[in-house]
Amino acid sequence: MVRSQQGPRARYREQNRSEIKAMALRQLADGGVAGLALTRIAKEMGLSGPALYRYFASRDDLLNALIRDAYDDAATAVAAATALSADASESPREQVHSLANAYRAWAVAEPHRYLLIQGAPVPGYAAPDDTLERARAVLGPFLTVFADGTPGAGVAPVVEQMTAWLGADAAVGEWVARYAPDAAGDTEASARALAGAVLAWTQLHGSVGLEAAGQFAGMGHRGETLLATQMDMLADAFGLA
Repeated sequence: MVRSQQGPRARYREQNRSEIKAMALRQLADGGVAGLALTRIAKEMGLSGPALYRYFASRDDLLNALIRDAYDDAATAVAAATALSADASESPREQVHSLANAYRAWAVAEPHRYLLIQGAPVPGYAAPDDTLERARAVLGPFLTVFADGTPGAGVAPVVEQMTAWLGADAAVGEWVARYAPDAAGDTEASARALAGAVLAWTQLHGSVGLEAAGQFAGMGHRGETLLATQMDMLADAFGLA
C-alpha cells in the first residue's frame, strides 16, 4: 500500500480547499461568477472570513484554481478520447469526431465550468499566466490529427497565417512538436496542424458554447447533430478520410 506523503495538516488543508472549490462551483452553477461569494462559503463551512482567506487569498485566487481545474479536466476528457481512438484504430475523420464529442460531453455535463473558461470575460479579472498552456493541452490532440491533412483552397488563408505565426513565435512550434512530433521541424505540416486545431476550436466554441449557454432551447436540432455536421465539414476541408 502506498501511503500519502502529506502530513495531517497538509491533508486537512487540501480537504478544506477542495470543499471550498466544490461550494464555489455550486454557486457558479446557480448564479454564474456574479453569484460567487466567499463570505457565504465561509459561513456555510463555519469559518470566519479571515480563516477562509488562509486557503484562498481572494476571489480571484479562487477563480484561478477553478479555471485551472476546468482546463485540466477538459484536457483529460479529450486525452482519454485520444487513447480510445488509438485503441480502436480510428481513421483521422473518426478521430476528429471522437475528440469533438469528448469535449462537448464534458462541456454540456458541466456548463457552468465550460462557461467559466470560455464564456464572457469576468470584469476586473485577469487569468493566471499558465492558463494558456492549459488551454493548449485541450487542443493539443487535434494537432496530431490535422498534421497529415491536405488543406483545400477554402482553408488556405488560415494555413498561411499559421505559417507566419510559426515563424514569429517559437513557443507555438514547441506546442505542435509536443503533440505532433512527426511534424516537428516541418513548417508545412506544423501549419496544417495549427490551422486544423484552430478551426476545430472555433467550431467547437461556436456550437458547444451556444449549447452550454442554453441557446438551442426550443430549436429543432440537437447539439450533437450540429457538431457532427461541422466536424464533417472541417474534415472535408482538410481531406481527412
